[in-house]
Amino acid sequence: MGDSMKEAFKKSGFKSPERKPERHTSRPNSTPTKTIFRLEKNYTAQAEQVIRGLRSSMGRDYQQFTTSKIRNILAKVSELYNEVTIAQQDILSSEIQSKIEYLKVRLVYECGRELYVIKPFVEKAGLLDLLNAIGDDRQRFIDFAHYMEALVAYHRFHGGKD
Repeated sequence: MGDSMKEAFKKSGFKSPERKPERHTSRPNSTPTKTIFRLEKNYTAQAEQVIRGLRSSMGRDYQQFTTSKIRNILAKVSELYNEVTIAQQDILSSEIQSKIEYLKVRLVYECGRELYVIKPFVEKAGLLDLLNAIGDDRQRFIDFAHYMEALVAYHRFHGGKD
């Protein structure tokens, strides 16, 4: 910010909020480890656990988490699912892999638009981790699509609004 802007703020009586220094609880040479979400064989139980966890952790914001918001994501996944099942090849084509990459972009965009609703869902459900793990594996994508369906179903089952 230029000096003239700082001076104008100062004259108006505006006080910038004091920033607290960041506290580092880990050792200086340690790197934080990020747990990568893995899809289990009992993906329906995982989906239910994610939805229940979101419901309790989001509090009032959960009311804003409507079925239609996650169905928009599911619709994109379903389009790809149809292409994958029609192709019937064990290895995904480069075109489908490219569409999966675009799906990641859309998810990240939706997270940015809906910081308090979609972002916690995408993070808790591990959607980006799962998409990154697909690579060219057809079965991994099919499992991911089924997991997405389970997330939407359990959201609705546990009182998710339209």
